[in-house]
Amino acid sequence: MLPDAAHHPHHRALAHQFDSLAQQSEAATLGMWVFLVTEVLFFGGLFCTYTIYRGWYPEAFAAASHELDVTLGAINTAVLITSSLTMALAVHAAQLGQRKLLMILLVLTMTLGATFLGIKSVEYYQKFAEHHVPGPSFQFEKEHVRHAQIFFSLYFMMTGLHALHMVIGLGIMLVMLGLAWRGTITPEYYSPIEISGLYWHFVDIVWIFLFPLLYLLGRHGP
Repeated sequence: MLPDAAHHPHHRALAHQFDSLAQQSEAATLGMWVFLVTEVLFFGGLFCTYTIYRGWYPEAFAAASHELDVTLGAINTAVLITSSLTMALAVHAAQLGQRKLLMILLVLTMTLGATFLGIKSVEYYQKFAEHHVPGPSFQFEKEHVRHAQIFFSLYFMMTGLHALHMVIGLGIMLVMLGLAWRGTITPEYYSPIEISGLYWHFVDIVWIFLFPLLYLLGRHGP
């Protein structure tokens, strides 16, 4: 045992390469922020691509956007905003050591996330039934059929990638629920919940941009 080991008691959640839980938390938080920056660049490229094509084919994009269900999109927006609230409350509960409340809030967050995916599945089914999925069976107004396919290609790509991030988020929440159940999350060690919250909020923010871009702004020509 090192001479100063007695001054730095080892926490069960402390990795061997760190001197303290605070240092470990700072490193993990920095890592998550770096990851989120790369995600911003990734989605930012898609947003720029959409903006460029909309500038080239405004009439077709406006016509295609009218085929989206604004009501379902608005409901999903409200669902995700609520899930951000429950996630923030979960982080607060973890900081206070309120284990039962933390677990309840995590379950609520997961339920809202699953609700979002369920509503999005309904939207996807509608597009499939209306033959608005790009491909050989795609159908649309004759004068906009080619350029409308570009809109729906971007729609499925952007919302599909967002849905994939939501699925990953649900997996992360499930892991956090397991940690809370085992009592690993404590007022001294709550960084996993905090970092998971950063990811969840990022996914929610991406949708806050996707909803007006695809459902609202795209409905109007120049």
